[in-house]
Amino acid sequence: MTTGVAQQRWTGHRGFSYIEVLVATVLIAIALVPAMEALQPGLQGSGLLKTHAESHLALVGKLEEVLAEPFDDLDAAATAAGVHTNSTSYSDAPGPPIQRNVFLWRYDVDNADADGDEFTGGEEDLLWVRVALVDDSQILETLISRQ
Repeated sequence: MTTGVAQQRWTGHRGFSYIEVLVATVLIAIALVPAMEALQPGLQGSGLLKTHAESHLALVGKLEEVLAEPFDDLDAAATAAGVHTNSTSYSDAPGPPIQRNVFLWRYDVDNADADGDEFTGGEEDLLWVRVALVDDSQILETLISRQ
């Protein structure tokens, strides 16, 4: 018998056995369960962030809409509200998915009446503007002056 290189049989494995493939698949499946559970908070957080961002953009849009109104119209709406805690006619009517309340009031910047309350004795040329979601989870506030 000749033992040439071409005639020698290779006695090693030529591939994976069925058992090895089965064990590897089970191990991967077991490892994927905690990995997928670890991704859940991130996926849930992205939904909350989307909702928060949509609400914020709705507030910014409403604030810009109010600030584009003439000062005298805003002052009249503030007077009609009666007090700074009452929403004005610029607020959304019930129904839209994101309902916003608008509050307007004359702002007492110099505290001339010396009571320490910025909502009493307000200036005639300065208004406080507050846009808030109905549930007050997000609020934007600013001051606007007569020009």
